[in-house]
Amino acid sequence: MPDNLLVNAGRLNAVIDWGGLGVGDPATELLPAWNFFRGASRDAYREALGFDDATWARGRGLALSTSIVALPYYNGTIPIRAERARDVIREVLADHERER
Repeated sequence: MPDNLLVNAGRLNAVIDWGGLGVGDPATELLPAWNFFRGASRDAYREALGFDDATWARGRGLALSTSIVALPYYNGTIPIRAERARDVIREVLADHERER
């Protein structure tokens, strides 16, 4: 997620959230697909990673799940995070609908 990345002078320096570490499912690597990429850039990300359809579906489910949890948690306290959660939810649902 964007808030978990430390950037200096436009360069990624660190990732500070290790919540998915050790899960053992490569689908966790797909969270940036809905947090950062749209349209053709998401398609390029998916192609570059080369995961199968089942892994992509699990990644989409994980992105949806984390955003559904984040939305009410941040809605009254950190509105920008709540809006990001809404955006990811919209993107995940649109991506799912497109694949149907």
